[in-house]
Amino acid sequence: MAEDSVLGMSVSALQMMLRKRSVSSVELTEAFIGRIAAANESLNAVVTVCAEQALEQAQEADAALGRGEYRSLTGMPILHKDIFCTRGVRTTCGSKMLEDFVPAYDATVVTKMKAEGAIMLGKCNMDEFAMGSSNETSYFGTVKNPWNLDCVPGGSSGGSAAAIAAGMAPLVTGTDTGGSIRQPASLCGLTGLKPTYGRVSRLGIIAFASSLDQAGPMAHTAEDCAIALTAMSGIDPGDSTSADIPVSDFHGALDTQIDGLRIGLPREYFNDSLDNAVRERVMAALAELEKAGAVLVDIDLPHSHYAIATYYVIAPAEASANLARYDGVRFGYRCEAPQDLEDLYRRSRSEGFGEEVQRRILVGTYALSAGFYDAYFNKAQQVRRIITEDFHHAFEQVDIIAGPSAPGVAFPFGTKQTDPVAMYMEDIYTLAVNLAGLPGLSAPAGFIDGMPIGIQLIGKPFDEQTILNTAHRLQTDTDFHMARPTLQGLAS
Repeated sequence: MAEDSVLGMSVSALQMMLRKRSVSSVELTEAFIGRIAAANESLNAVVTVCAEQALEQAQEADAALGRGEYRSLTGMPILHKDIFCTRGVRTTCGSKMLEDFVPAYDATVVTKMKAEGAIMLGKCNMDEFAMGSSNETSYFGTVKNPWNLDCVPGGSSGGSAAAIAAGMAPLVTGTDTGGSIRQPASLCGLTGLKPTYGRVSRLGIIAFASSLDQAGPMAHTAEDCAIALTAMSGIDPGDSTSADIPVSDFHGALDTQIDGLRIGLPREYFNDSLDNAVRERVMAALAELEKAGAVLVDIDLPHSHYAIATYYVIAPAEASANLARYDGVRFGYRCEAPQDLEDLYRRSRSEGFGEEVQRRILVGTYALSAGFYDAYFNKAQQVRRIITEDFHHAFEQVDIIAGPSAPGVAFPFGTKQTDPVAMYMEDIYTLAVNLAGLPGLSAPAGFIDGMPIGIQLIGKPFDEQTILNTAHRLQTDTDFHMARPTLQGLAS
């Protein structure tokens, strides 16, 4: 087997090769480990490589395949975002605070995917504690976009997106609190799925904002995301927010027939503030779906313009509460020679957390403080309910909602880092989906000056199947998802 021949292939294609025994899991694993070794110095997408462990798991997978034992991910190499706890393997969350943290247990997502036979290659870089839209806040340095090394890959799952775009793995996991799967998927030319809140267990995911965080897959195709979603979904007794809803075979139920599918186009997403080039690519993708039988319907989401303000009260408030546990006493970074308890707290947190994390903690603490709780946090929760009701009303008219995944293509490093508000605007089209707890997917929709852009598909609660089917049909009729970046000095 030529090592480079498998790089960039889809999960479904590799799955067929493994089952036909035309390639072994060990060969696949070695190929992707080699790719990580060759590309990571340029991209900084992977912070921990588990080569020895991965090869041992691959040998076990080959033995199982030899016995005719097939599970959905048997022998498939994957990478996890470094926000998922992994037993015996460092889990940093992109922060100095957890630089040396080695969990004693696996996150439920890791456990489930391991049970389906997945081979863990390592852990991906990310914005610190998932706070960022560009992967510039990581303690371990910025991640580069494989399509242009001078540009960001998006965030916070930017390491995951860059890794799969560069052929370091066929499948990666991410988390999405306000667009952190869909936005980097758009900027790196991938398919990224944020499931309905509660579809996937959050146990073992280091918390940012507990009512918004949701794990999901990133891959080259909707078909691959369907395979991964089936593997990672399901109720978890250890997570009271996981939903007791049966997990269907999302891959087995994929269908390219979308005759009569009603696709809602929010006027608020396609107004004059949308970049014309982005509008053209999204509308061209919608035209393909229309040719396949879908019906485009103009709709309104009248309170969507409140989403950013609402999110940036609720998310920092929850982050403030979740990150209070990092005090330099129980686990995590501890400052040198503290003079007293107050000095221990103050210096451990100021030295262990980066600037963006500190900013959000301060905003969240202020919003939760006496005298401001009703004015800010409680009011934001009320607006959140109104935003959710807008979606529910819209779904009385349509089956899914479509729009841009991001306001533009990947931007150069440093251009928005000094302006937090400009950075927050990168998630303008994705935040409301998290506030409403809905499923959302970004699929490749074309290129602008050689850089990828995505279309976002939003579904009804727990109706991931319809948006997966729609994306699958789009990818049947277009080939944007088949494009791969050429990284100088590496095989394509």
